[in-house]
Amino acid sequence: MNTEHPGIRFVYLLFDLLLLNISLYMVYYNSPMFDYVDLPQRNLYILHANISELLAYIIYSKQNYYFTNSYTERVKTFSIRFLILLPTLFLLAEFFLPKGYNKGFLLEYTGFFYVLKVVVFYFIYKLQQFRYEKGYAHHRVAILGMGNSDLVLGKVLNDNPSLGFKLAGYLSNTGLQSDFATLGKLDELPSLSEKYRLNMLFVTDPTYFTKENTQKLLLKCNETGVRVRYILMKGYWNNLNLIGKKKESARYFEMFNPQEIPLDSLTLRTEKRIFDILFSGVVILCIFSWLFPIIALLIKINSKGPVFFKQQRTGINNKTFYCYKFRTMTVNNESDSKQAQVNDTRITTIGSFLRKTNIDEFPQFINVFLGNMSVVGPRPHMLKHTQQYSELIKHYKVRHFVKPGITGWAQVNGFRGLTDELWKMEKRVEYDMGYLEKWNFFWDIKIIFLTLFGNKAYENAG
Repeated sequence: MNTEHPGIRFVYLLFDLLLLNISLYMVYYNSPMFDYVDLPQRNLYILHANISELLAYIIYSKQNYYFTNSYTERVKTFSIRFLILLPTLFLLAEFFLPKGYNKGFLLEYTGFFYVLKVVVFYFIYKLQQFRYEKGYAHHRVAILGMGNSDLVLGKVLNDNPSLGFKLAGYLSNTGLQSDFATLGKLDELPSLSEKYRLNMLFVTDPTYFTKENTQKLLLKCNETGVRVRYILMKGYWNNLNLIGKKKESARYFEMFNPQEIPLDSLTLRTEKRIFDILFSGVVILCIFSWLFPIIALLIKINSKGPVFFKQQRTGINNKTFYCYKFRTMTVNNESDSKQAQVNDTRITTIGSFLRKTNIDEFPQFINVFLGNMSVVGPRPHMLKHTQQYSELIKHYKVRHFVKPGITGWAQVNGFRGLTDELWKMEKRVEYDMGYLEKWNFFWDIKIIFLTLFGNKAYENAG
């Protein structure tokens, strides 16, 4: 994550201002020292505080805290910014606030602001630790090569799990073996990625950084669904004629993405995630809350079995998750291996209605809210189909570079439901590839509109 990106700095600034204003109001209404409720020109104090924090942030923005940093480093960084805030606050007060302004109020809310940040960042740090330990928030990485730089990088990853990378081992590009957890050779990547659940390959050898070698490496990795990152320790980029290339900073080293797609940007992913939370939250509260008991009752009356049908499907970075739907079939042993067919006898009466109206997909908004899926993205497939089609369709697993969606570009163009012929899945993958390569926010809005009102979104439903 590179906090020098203006979008990321802006997000951090908003977070700081949020905590500052919470501190202001908490002290104003609940001060243990004085009663500030009758403090004159309260709004002027609030404006003064926000302008002061903004200036302090601008002065020290280039030394922003990484959410990948240790807790101690985070506290050190925002402590320095706090020391910049204090003189800025009192200097501006002489020009901004009325004569005889309440200095105690300034000291009290800034002190509360500092303590609040210490506490909030502690909980953020502990939450991140928990997520990394459980494997929710890390990439499983292999390092290509076993030179000194590869071993140094491996040690950095092992010693700093909060970076978000879990080292599985090393791949040999020469066939040589080593005592340092060698997984196998680069040519064995397809089988090794399945065995060790790899989703990212780190490369430190500059000989791979040429256009020709990059294309060869990406060809192999795209067929496997593994992302590639070129890695060098900080300060070495100037020697490799990579100036102007987009870099991601991860505290100890810098990464270059040779195959960047729009949603590789943390800023754009954040925008999409915020939209997903808001959209799914509204649907769950305003529609699903009253629709669920009605549908649940109809399903129970119509056939025996659970209301929900959950199935393991392939998500982002080839990780599996449980996808939820309303149950539309009688309970059977083929649900994880056999797609629904036209006139499928397993489909119940109410299930047929739910499928034709797409109401069976509504529980997936829970998946979206939890972060397994997005409102818009490539449709997630059964694990059996992932294995089957990845062997038949070149670059099939590239569609897993982004989160799967409830609806997608392929679906609104009529490619949904039964894929009884290979060309149907090939077309679906083609549309999915176009979506992830050229994604933008307004394209998502268009797809949602076409899902609701376009005719093709309901073709081939099954």
